Amino acid sequence: MQTEYEFALPKGYLDPDGNLHRKGVMRLSTAMDEIAPLRDPRVKSNPAYATIIILSRVIVQLGALPEITPAVVEGFFAGDLNYLQNFYRQINGLIPEATKSSAT
Repeated sequence: MQTEYEFALPKGYLDPDGNLHRKGVMRLSTAMDEIAPLRDPRVKSNPAYATIIILSRVIVQLGALPEITPAVVEGFFAGDLNYLQNFYRQINGLIPEATKSSAT
């Protein structure tokens, strides 16, 4: 069973040193990946922040970055964040079959 999936960000993450990171790997989500953010105070004050926490947990590699933290995900361009949200839904089977072909 495949549990990790490669992706390429449309724009790329620009780190503080000016390096652009586009290629990455996302793993399948676990129940804990969905539950853990609910305990975070940032999510309690803003439920939309759960997306940031979840993505920082399931992105296992992005370019040459040593780790993916919520601060890194906060720095993604809006188009890349949208791409990753859709990619997450696709690989985890959260997109209905009828719409999968148009989402890829």
